[in-house]
Amino acid sequence: MTDMNEIFDKIKVCLVDALGVDEEEITPQARLIDDLGAESIDFLDIVFRLEKSFGIKIPRGGLFPENILSNDTYVKEGKVTEQGIAELKKRMPYADLTAIEKDPRVSNFSSLFTVELICRYVEKVLG
Repeated sequence: MTDMNEIFDKIKVCLVDALGVDEEEITPQARLIDDLGAESIDFLDIVFRLEKSFGIKIPRGGLFPENILSNDTYVKEGKVTEQGIAELKKRMPYADLTAIEKDPRVSNFSSLFTVELICRYVEKVLG
């Protein structure tokens, strides 16, 4: 079951249930925080629902990396450092980091977390 349309449809159901948003709001480009209103507690619910829906195990920090923005090695003066970007690439090989590389301000970090990112992660896990 690696068909991206099937993956997207299941993720859409998970996000509708977890975030209480309308199905039409969930597009591949929709940003979890900025567009769909996700808060930090919602990320746990999303992970739980994805695990249940796809029969997978998502390790802590596997989909949504932890301790990047709070680490002085990875963030300096409000920007993700080169080391931080390298760590993101290591932890998130499924993510398109082009925007963060061009403009590494921490305020842009939330834009990484899109529905498409979740689709790519699940596709990678399902292999």
